[in-house]
Amino acid sequence: MTTLANRPNTALLVVDMQVAVVAQAYRRNGVVATVAALVDRARNAGVDVVWVQHQGEELPRGSDGWQYVPELARRDAEPLVPKEYSDAFEGTDLEAVLADRGIGRFFLAGAQTDECIRSTLHGAITRGYDVTLVADAHTTEDLTDFGAPPPELVVAHTNLYWQYHKAPGRTAGTVNAADVDFASPS
Repeated sequence: MTTLANRPNTALLVVDMQVAVVAQAYRRNGVVATVAALVDRARNAGVDVVWVQHQGEELPRGSDGWQYVPELARRDAEPLVPKEYSDAFEGTDLEAVLADRGIGRFFLAGAQTDECIRSTLHGAITRGYDVTLVADAHTTEDLTDFGAPPPELVVAHTNLYWQYHKAPGRTAGTVNAADVDFASPS
């Protein structure tokens, strides 16, 4: 139902599953395993997997912490979008990558829930994409020392509000990884 013309294809967008980003993440191992299984399912379904990788002063390109976790291996043919801002669309070529592949709908997985995942969800829907958050395939670290809720509540709240998010001519929502259907448009 995307508002983008000639965009019938679906993708899996994997955001910032990098060593330093998820080192202290809530349910780190379970989320990484879930994302890895989603990547395999997308590949087997012939669905594009698009990788997004944060870089910046706190996460220098090429550093050990900047690398994707070893459990996730990007294939050479799969696009890699470097980013410096929370929203994976801001200051990147993500829009061009998706347009070149005719992608108007994607499933979102990765880290961190309260920053890059939320920003990318909103960035996508405001640009006309249908975007589904994979409810059990995103995570964040414990930021309670800075006044944030515990990570399990951050994840639960994000799932709750995105499950009911609406925008004209676009779809939003959540789905558990086991229920992801790459072929279905809704």
